[in-house]
Amino acid sequence: MSRAKQHQEDVELAYQVQSKAAIAGAARTTAIGVGLAVMAHHLWPFFRRQTLAAKGFMVSGFTIVGLVFGAESALLEHENRRRREENNLRQQARLDLARRGIIATETEIAKWKEARELERNQPQ
Repeated sequence: MSRAKQHQEDVELAYQVQSKAAIAGAARTTAIGVGLAVMAHHLWPFFRRQTLAAKGFMVSGFTIVGLVFGAESALLEHENRRRREENNLRQQARLDLARRGIIATETEIAKWKEARELERNQPQ
């Protein structure tokens, strides 16, 4: 698989992870915002006098915060997982190349990865 194609697949996967987490975070904090608005409406006379637009603005603020923080935290987690996977793969490459007596330069690691990918894609 070419590097450009692999990169594009990584970008798509990150986008999907981020989108799902954003929706879940927005839904969760919207529910919290609506719950707080209902409670404030019944418990606080000042809030009860506010217009529906002001109350909606407060709930939409909760929604936006949940969307942004949900997406960001999921993307950071995804990036950390990918970085750990890449570091493990590079460690395997360095060990295998050292066993063969080859210095593990970036070029050699890239060749090792390509050879490993070809071995995996060959039919048994």
